[in-house]
Amino acid sequence: MSLKDQITEDMKNAMRAKDSERLGTIRLLLAAAKQKEVDERVVLDDAAVIGIVDKLIKQRKDSVAAYTLANRMDLADKESAEILVLQAYLPQRLSAEEVSTAVQAIVAHLGAKGPGDMGKVMAAVKAQLAGKADMAMVSQAVKTALAG
Repeated sequence: MSLKDQITEDMKNAMRAKDSERLGTIRLLLAAAKQKEVDERVVLDDAAVIGIVDKLIKQRKDSVAAYTLANRMDLADKESAEILVLQAYLPQRLSAEEVSTAVQAIVAHLGAKGPGDMGKVMAAVKAQLAGKADMAMVSQAVKTALAG
């Protein structure tokens, strides 16, 4: 069963359970996936769906930070709950050590040296680790590898 089919099935289960918070988040995810399919005229594979989930989680994290600064804990809690629902659709993430090892291997393979090669390295790393690691952690690992 594809990830998209699993999400659709979870939406049906949330409807049956009358779990409105979970249902709303899943519908939002499916709407984002459908929008991408319509805009690009493609059928999304699991990797593309994971990319959408990553993007939605990043948006929620940014919102939580903004709501916390504005002292709106009610909205921050709602966004945090949505993050938990969305994280269920992500594969097991790589640890910081695994990300660092992978980044160092790619830097060595490309022969990259210094911050000027950051774009080249990030492109290669993103192709290899997309959906498997938090890209903020990956970016930090690339900066560290190129600085040393």
